[in-house]
Amino acid sequence: MNPLVSIIMGSTSDMPVMKAAAEFLDQMEIPFEINALSAHRVPDQVAEFAKGAHKRGLKVIIAGAGGAAHLPGVIAAFTPLPVIGVPVKSSISIDGWDSVLSILQMPAGIPVATVALDNSRNAAILAFQILATGDASLMEKMVKFKAELAEKIVKANKELSEIKYRFKTN
Repeated sequence: MNPLVSIIMGSTSDMPVMKAAAEFLDQMEIPFEINALSAHRVPDQVAEFAKGAHKRGLKVIIAGAGGAAHLPGVIAAFTPLPVIGVPVKSSISIDGWDSVLSILQMPAGIPVATVALDNSRNAAILAFQILATGDASLMEKMVKFKAELAEKIVKANKELSEIKYRFKTN
């Protein structure tokens, strides 16, 4: 089984955040790989990985990083694949804003789709949606997933309707 999605992180300290992406892809039965690659510590390996990613059959790269968070942008500079950046609030982070802005503010021609701080699950959902555009069976799974999200809200509203307050009108 060859991976379709690559989950990359600046260091293994990002794994507590990035595991939600792995869990979602696993749940949806999407083959993926996980690696630690640092744009600052092993830049040559990052470039080699990114340049060859599409040749290995990968379709999407999810890259999480904290602090200066250069990893998603460096990967995007070297690959023709879509890159989804996950800003990580790290121990050296300025409340996560440095990571968010480093990933979000990419120069023209080098896009990185950016999800919310510490939200690798959304990155995996977006990767799944990208894959589903070219695969009818994956699209069916995505439609089912979205319907399940809607069902949760319908159920929540039913439960809320049963809560009684003197001045509650619904």
